Amino acid sequence: MLFSTSRPKRRVLYDGKAKTIYEGPEPGTVIQYFKDDATAFNKQKHAIVAGKGVLNNRISAHLMTRLESIGIPTHFLKSINMREQLVRQVEIIPIELVVRNVAAGSLSKRLGIKEGTVLPYPIVEFYYKNDELGDPMISENHIVTLGWADPYELEEMVALSWRINDYLNGLFSGIGIRLIDFKVEFGRLWGEYDELYILLADEISPDNCRLWDEKTGEKLDKDRFREDLGGLVDAYQDVAKRLGLIPESGIIQGGNVDEQIAASLGEIENEVGRERKLRSVSKTSSPTKPWKA
Repeated sequence: MLFSTSRPKRRVLYDGKAKTIYEGPEPGTVIQYFKDDATAFNKQKHAIVAGKGVLNNRISAHLMTRLESIGIPTHFLKSINMREQLVRQVEIIPIELVVRNVAAGSLSKRLGIKEGTVLPYPIVEFYYKNDELGDPMISENHIVTLGWADPYELEEMVALSWRINDYLNGLFSGIGIRLIDFKVEFGRLWGEYDELYILLADEISPDNCRLWDEKTGEKLDKDRFREDLGGLVDAYQDVAKRLGLIPESGIIQGGNVDEQIAASLGEIENEVGRERKLRSVSKTSSPTKPWKA
């Protein structure tokens, strides 16, 4: 049986640039559908790249389960088919955290730092998640003062981002890839007694990670689309192959997804995340930083 690449007729909760969120099969869940759309510069540049969504779905599902194995709570539950995931329904915090290990992209342009310069220490930046405003860069004080997150939530997100960076650096280095930078989003999940949990949400894929080959410096991420380098899906396939997620022959044949190969890859399930008890965010002690005067 082949999986259909058409979107199922479900109630759409959110339709974004790279993903569509549908109502889930049970309360507290949603279905995350990965599109083949490639966008850049706040949707000023757009193209359809066959297979991109399939690869991002599989890569993100794998990385989410790996992060879950080291205690990073995620919204991911399981892959449903080659384009869809079942995830927990969370209240997305409108903040994007970008962790930078090497100067590239907007950091190089803003500060005049040569692309490829290794930073003495990783940098965490914050951006307000708002397409109409172009996702502007903001500070911790903006976040707390304007009520997008409180100091406890902010500290939890930063702490989780540092751990994600440490783990992904090692994981990618083991397959000959440098993690230049990456973007993450988090969501709130409320417990039965109003306890608060912060979960990693959205995705972790070459769409929101800068990944360079350690030996050649070849870019294996969405910069191939941003910079008109070509070979976007080939780069994404390379990452998936190195992670052991697809066969060496790939899943894109003649510019189209080979559905037989894709359907034979099997589901990825977050068994650790389903069984592990979540740790709530404690708000009983003072935050470590005076985020707000």
